[in-house]
Amino acid sequence: MACLTPPTQRLFDARGRRLDYADRTLVMGILNVTPDSFSDGGRSAALSDAVTNAWRLVDEGADILDIGGESTRPGHTPVPAEEELRRVLPAVEALAELPVPISIDTQKASVAEAALQRGAAIVNDIWGLMGDPEMARVAAAYDAGVVAMHNRTNVDPAVDIVADIVAFFEQSLERAARAGIRPERMSLDPGIGFGKTFEQNLRALSALGEFVRLGFPILLGTSRKSLIGKVIETTPAERLPGTIASNVLGIAAGCAIIRVHDVAAHVQAARVTEAILHAS
Repeated sequence: MACLTPPTQRLFDARGRRLDYADRTLVMGILNVTPDSFSDGGRSAALSDAVTNAWRLVDEGADILDIGGESTRPGHTPVPAEEELRRVLPAVEALAELPVPISIDTQKASVAEAALQRGAAIVNDIWGLMGDPEMARVAAAYDAGVVAMHNRTNVDPAVDIVADIVAFFEQSLERAARAGIRPERMSLDPGIGFGKTFEQNLRALSALGEFVRLGFPILLGTSRKSLIGKVIETTPAERLPGTIASNVLGIAAGCAIIRVHDVAAHVQAARVTEAILHAS
């Protein structure tokens, strides 16, 4: 069975834009153009606000901008492709000249393709190429970078979540190989907060080093998530310290990309963490 071998260099290729994560963690800034995202719903729904917020994230040091038009929080209402396109395409078009690559956060191949046609460079798929059967083909056709996230259709406390994540990644990589996606265009996300119990989320975070050893860049997304609120009762807006703590541990474990709402704070945290790690 075909499967990708890990890239030989610590570079993540997004349509020819080669992002070096050998000595520096990449920071992906979140731009939700939705009215109902769990943390920042509505703040960038208007195009003018989206453009302003995008440039602010870049000025704060974002290496990638992740644009999403459908909330995937627990209990979310699915959005038809037409509505998702209405939300994301104006933002992608308006931001196509950003000095950093745009990632489209979608589980629909039709939305991914339309965004790639308008300048996006990365597909961030919460079903890791295992949902929409056309997603891998679309990503391959445009030489897009791919973030393949682990997910489950049901939460099962009995599952060995680390083994489940590794097996899922192997299937994602097999599908990518069959579609012709090159190894340096793949990144893997353990999917914190998706299809997991609280305890499984903690276990996945404690096992980040095991995922890093697979050889592909690992993206960590914990920003403002309910996991933090279950450790210490907080609203999403109050979870920056907990988010930083989880991402610092992720950087120490070797994660290549952190996906965050609060870019400036995480750029500072990442650079300090790296300076300490490189001094040892």
